[in-house]
Formats: sequence, structure tokens, C-alpha cells
Amino acid sequence: MTESLLMAAIIILTLGAIFSLKDHRIGFAASVVSILLAFASLTSETYFFGFFVIAIGVLNLITLFISENQIKGIDYAITAMLIFATILVIQTENFAVLIGTFVLVSVPTYILVMLSDREAKLDVGIKYITFMVFATIIFIIGAFLVVYFYKEMNPSIYIIGYVLLVLGLGLEVGIAPLHEWVPDVFSAADPIPISIIASIAKIVPFIVAFKILIATTNPVTYSITMFAAFLAVLSMFTGNIGALTSRELGRVLGYSTVANMGYILATFVAIVKPEFIYLAISGALLQLFANSAGKIGFFTAIKKEGVSAPFTYTLALSFIGIPPLMGFWSKLFITLALVYSGYVWLAVLLVINSAISVPYYIRLARELGKGWGYGIANIVGLIAVLITVITFYPPDWFVQSVKFIIETFGVAL
Repeated sequence: MTESLLMAAIIILTLGAIFSLKDHRIGFAASVVSILLAFASLTSETYFFGFFVIAIGVLNLITLFISENQIKGIDYAITAMLIFATILVIQTENFAVLIGTFVLVSVPTYILVMLSDREAKLDVGIKYITFMVFATIIFIIGAFLVVYFYKEMNPSIYIIGYVLLVLGLGLEVGIAPLHEWVPDVFSAADPIPISIIASIAKIVPFIVAFKILIATTNPVTYSITMFAAFLAVLSMFTGNIGALTSRELGRVLGYSTVANMGYILATFVAIVKPEFIYLAISGALLQLFANSAGKIGFFTAIKKEGVSAPFTYTLALSFIGIPPLMGFWSKLFITLALVYSGYVWLAVLLVINSAISVPYYIRLARELGKGWGYGIANIVGLIAVLITVITFYPPDWFVQSVKFIIETFGVAL
């Protein structure tokens, strides 16, 4: 039943993209139908994950209403494809499908990054695509080495695979020192397409990496997790210091993403502690969702030259980690996972970096916030805020859902 619904969703989405060349409303309608079918394919264990993915994805679709571009109509289908892949990745245990979802999320962004209200941003596209192609190749090579050599217990090849997989992931999502493309692309591209790349497109790569590494954990994994920890710290400090010293709003958000990806990468050290992995993944997913809502809200504000100040300040406080907003719970779960896994020093550095981020998030809220207003931009801001405040009720319900998901959170090798 699940496979049939997902297949029907992809067929409708493909046909919608084709016919949207005649009328862009067809593309939007097909995207909505395919998203509903994908949502219907969710099991009870993955329902909450799917809820957040759908909420963020639909928010991305709404932002496209305020963006005219060269492929109007097809852009809806591309965004829905990202949503579809994000729903699929949490349900599959097939290694080939996992790699397919990684590519399925990466390739459509090659088109999105070039879209704008005027001429296509080819210079931005060339730079972005070059980095993404290398990222995909490195990640896939690393994934194959990890999967096909962990049973052989060849430490050298496994370590090479692990390093390549993490480096490919870092290049894909923007983890320092592989982040050079992020501030340049985020500041030069159109804010609406880049908000999609900064939000929904960040989720699949981490889930694919988690599933592969959890399924292939072995004694050698203990000795190599320090590599991920080192990159996480480097990314936190690089991102937060870069954001503090940048003035252009797009660059600030770019460096903010670098820092946030560092927080999430830090959870990789908990993979060697199965009893605490549910906390790490709960924190990582909530951080991805909080990052998505905040980036969509802020980039929309840049596009429309501001949204209501209460919205921008709420999103900023979530990024900082003020309770009981989503950003607080995500960092709390990540910190607990790090402490229980024996990485107290890494948890302390995460808290320090959260404090470093306070000035630039407040500055973003102040510069992009206006008085109360109306229009699509403020609707986007409101929905983004609603996503972050849903954790006013402590998200134990989400943690319990993740515990069920983790039972099959691997790869059939």
C-alpha cells in the first residue's frame, strides 16, 4: 500500500510538471495532491516526522507565490519532489533507495539556485553545482566503502569510507571547512529559492548518513568519531564568528547555516552509544526543523523587505535556544546525547556557541522586523512561528516517535 501511494505520487508529480508548462496552476495542484498521497503513506511511527516535513514543505510552496521565475509551475513540482524524497527516506531500509533519495534531493536544487525574478543566475548556479557534484560523488564513494567493507573488518578502508562520507555530507550541507560556497551562494541567489535549499533540502542527507552509519557501526567506529566531533566544533565556531562579522543579511544566514549544521553533525558521536542514539536523532531532527522554519521566515523577510517583528524575534529566539521554543529542545536533546556519550567537552562548546550567536540573531530580528502587517510574507512568518512554538507542549511525543523509528533506522545490507 505504501509503495503504491508513493508511486502514484511520483507519477502525478511528473505529469503535473509537464502540464504546468501550459498553466502553472496545474503544477501547484499536482504538487498538493502528490504531497497528500505521500502523507497518507506514513505509518503511525513516522507520523510526527511526516507532519513536520509536510508543514515545512508546504511553507516552501507558499513562498513560491511571491517569486516569479523562469520555470513557474515546474518550481512547485521540484519543491514537492524534495518533500516526497524526505518522506521516502525515513521509510526505506534499502541502500540503493537511500542513495537515490540523496541524489533526488540534491539534483533539483541545481535548478532552484539559478531561479530569480529576472534573468537566471548562471554564475551562482555554476559555483553551486560544481560543489554539489563533488559532494555527491564523495558521499556515494564513502557510503559504498563503509557498507561493503565494514563486514570485512578492514579498518583502513572503513576509516577512509567514513571520512569520505562525512566530507561529502559536509560539502553537501555546508559544514566547515567545506562551507566556502555557502555564504557566497546564500547572499547572491534569490532569497526564495535559497530558502528551499536552506530548509527542506538539508534533511535527507543527514538521515541517509545516520542510517548508513548506524547499520555499519563496528569497533572501528569508536576510534573515528573524533573526526566528526572536530568538524562539528570547527563548523560551530566558523559559522557563528562568520555571522557575527558579516553585515549582509544573506551572508549572515549562510554562516548561521554553517553553525547549525555543526550542531547536527555533533550528534554523530552518539552513534557508538545505541542506548542514547534516540536522543541524538531527536535533537538532530528538531534542529533541522527549527533551522528550516527560521531560514524560510528570514529569507522571506529579506525578499519582501521585512515581516512582522514579533515573528522575526520569535524565530531568532528559537535559533538562540530559548525555552520552550523548538530550538531549545533540539539543543537540549543534542547536549544530553553528547554528555551521556562521554563528550562533555563537545556539549560545553555547543552551549558556548549558542551564546555567541545571540547578537547576530537579535540583529537579524531587528533589521528584518516591522510592525504588524498582512500579505503572503506575513502568512509565511506566522506559519514558521507556529512550527517553532509547537514545542510549548514538551516534545516527549516526538522522542517516543523517534524511538519507534530507530528500531528500523538502518539499512538492509
